[in-house]
Amino acid sequence: MNFYAVIIGTEILNGRRQDKHFEFVKNELSKYGHELFASFIIKDNKELMMKTYRMILEDEKSVIFSFGGIGSTPDDLTREIAAEVFTNMHTLRHTQFYNDIIERFQEKAFPHRVKMADLPPNATLLFNPINNMSGFSLKNRFFFVPGFPSMSHPMISDVIKTYFSQSVQKYRKTLLAHTSEESLITLMQGLPEEIELSCLPMFVDAKPHVELSLQSSNEPLLSTQFQLFIDELTTKSIYYKLI
Repeated sequence: MNFYAVIIGTEILNGRRQDKHFEFVKNELSKYGHELFASFIIKDNKELMMKTYRMILEDEKSVIFSFGGIGSTPDDLTREIAAEVFTNMHTLRHTQFYNDIIERFQEKAFPHRVKMADLPPNATLLFNPINNMSGFSLKNRFFFVPGFPSMSHPMISDVIKTYFSQSVQKYRKTLLAHTSEESLITLMQGLPEEIELSCLPMFVDAKPHVELSLQSSNEPLLSTQFQLFIDELTTKSIYYKLI
């Protein structure tokens, strides 16, 4: 699974508010051995939102946590766009959510708040523990919640626990070598897809160093591949240390 966070909020990009979703999702996923594949902070812009959702939809392994844009103001575009991108249909009024809105706001539900119940077809409600104004999900893969952290974080926490709590054990090996990355690029190019590479070139006392880190859920393969780098450094008499 490839986990995406889509954070919709012009107010974050113009500095009126600070994002609190990225760190939350990253930390929540890490509890179960998962990590984010990508994270986007985008404006409340219809064209940009559609392109972002469509790009993620092309990834057959994608799971989306989308924050914001499901309220009742004119800049709340998520419901309409999600319906078009993920179902190729228009929104439909969700009976249960409609009734929840009426119960909470009564006559003040009209004419605007009731529009929050217009959801993509076959949407499943996500319980909002703060005020019962639900988020929604599609196909148990695409999850849409409010922008308010006090509401959205408990909702996403419950989603991850319910659908993605199967722990994935990953192993990591890291070294710091007194050389440039050029010395190890050939080996890097030969790494199998099961190995995730992180290479961080740096200068220490004006001399080139490189931090090389490999990660995989396949521990024997990880050890074998990491040993190739150690052997290469040893053969070239390049100093390194494990970190």
